[in-house]
Amino acid sequence: MSSIDWGDAPTWIAAVFAGGAALFAGLTIKSQRQQIAEQREFIGEQSRNLRLEREALEAGHQERRQAQAKQVRVGRTPQHMGVVNNGSDSPITDVSLRAGDVLAVNAGVHMPGSSQMPDGEQAGLPLALIGAGRGATFGFGGVWREIAQNRETLVATFQDADGVRWQLDEHHLLVELADEE
Repeated sequence: MSSIDWGDAPTWIAAVFAGGAALFAGLTIKSQRQQIAEQREFIGEQSRNLRLEREALEAGHQERRQAQAKQVRVGRTPQHMGVVNNGSDSPITDVSLRAGDVLAVNAGVHMPGSSQMPDGEQAGLPLALIGAGRGATFGFGGVWREIAQNRETLVATFQDADGVRWQLDEHHLLVELADEE
């Protein structure tokens, strides 16, 4: 039977405590790494959610921004004129109409759906205002036949009640124009 060398007992006790401390430190580090990994996963999920929320807010903002402009229509009349109808609840301003490179030469305001054309009143262009629920006819002078033969697309430019400039063609293609500086 071997005897314990009690002179080394303090060394043995220190070694046991050091081993215990090392084990405790290792378990703590492992636990902290696991917590950090979980936090990274949580932050990643939050980032994805915030990105989706931001995209939804931006889409909603863009929808609200376009709401009035989407109620404007561009078309043609049987009397060989272009027409811009404002179906919104607010006026549009600074309205012009072109077909290809040809700008309309005159305009007159009317009520959409009315068979009556403007009563001889013709305004300069761009047309200063088309009120809510109203429309305007635009004349191109003697070049309408060429416009029709070349199948030129009618394109209106206008400013909505919020001051945003838009371009809209007769095929309902709506484009926000950059601010003029």
